[in-house]
Amino acid sequence: MNWLEILGWGSDQLEDLRFVGFSYIKQGQYDIALRFFEALDVLSENTYDQQTLGALYLQKGENLLALNTIEKALKVDPTHVPTLLNRAKAMLALGYKRQGITAAQSLVKNRDPNIANQASALILAYEKS
Repeated sequence: MNWLEILGWGSDQLEDLRFVGFSYIKQGQYDIALRFFEALDVLSENTYDQQTLGALYLQKGENLLALNTIEKALKVDPTHVPTLLNRAKAMLALGYKRQGITAAQSLVKNRDPNIANQASALILAYEKS
């Protein structure tokens, strides 16, 4: 079903939804932002929206939904580093320790020190547990 056609919407309306959803993220209003990005995921198969939706599910502790959404986004863009980090976080949160640590280890030498540091912290936190 083509919801955009049914609604008579185009890229401008999608961009407006994205802008409002991201504004709620900036305010820390994750519950509200989640609804916008869930709608965007239904309306358009946009990798950015899927990456953001996965991150929001992770933020809300809905780890299985996060992992499923993140995997969907990674099928389109398998090199998006923040999404790869979120996949490691989701795996670890779900108890997939070996896979999560392996995923995090692939990011420890990333050029972005923020990503590398977060990956290292995940490994330290979960190797001991």
